[in-house]
Amino acid sequence: MDDLITSLDDYLAAGIHIGTLQKTADMKPHIYKVRSDGLYILDIKTTDDHIRAAAKFLAKFPKDKIIVVSRRQYGQKPISDFAKLTGSVAIAGRFVPGTMTNPNYRGFLEPEAVIVTDPRGDEQALKEASDLGIPTVALCDTDNLASGVDIVIPTNNKGKKALSTVYWLLAKELLRERGELDEEKFPPLQDFLEE
Repeated sequence: MDDLITSLDDYLAAGIHIGTLQKTADMKPHIYKVRSDGLYILDIKTTDDHIRAAAKFLAKFPKDKIIVVSRRQYGQKPISDFAKLTGSVAIAGRFVPGTMTNPNYRGFLEPEAVIVTDPRGDEQALKEASDLGIPTVALCDTDNLASGVDIVIPTNNKGKKALSTVYWLLAKELLRERGELDEEKFPPLQDFLEE
């Protein structure tokens, strides 16, 4: 576990590994174990590997052609911070149907890649991306389905600190993949957490 993007302690403190009481067949390969209280625990090494894979994948697309979506309240600040750092477009709150499919809609966007915070909460964005063949990265908890998702980042997608940490790490890795990471200027995780 020495080659993680951040320390194991950082991952554990953020609660990234804490799943739910349910699991889906899609998420079974990403589960490390089940606790005695029935809570499923995600494999941190897998999460770390998938953040790296997602960053490498997203680095292939123009900055402004990546949209990141979060209907979930705790994901809205992290996606806005992610978008500012990476040059992508954040859609926080309600995703208006037709955003990617209706050219007459005032807020129409033509992304080349989409990131969703929760496949269940962000199902409209995921559906439109899937219908159009736009590749999608999704933060998935143990109870999520992964249909229509190209890269799953297994994580607690309900916790404030977990979402902030994942988007902070993804931004850092994406900038590293693009050769644009300045460690000195990159904001500390605390900046993603503060309201």
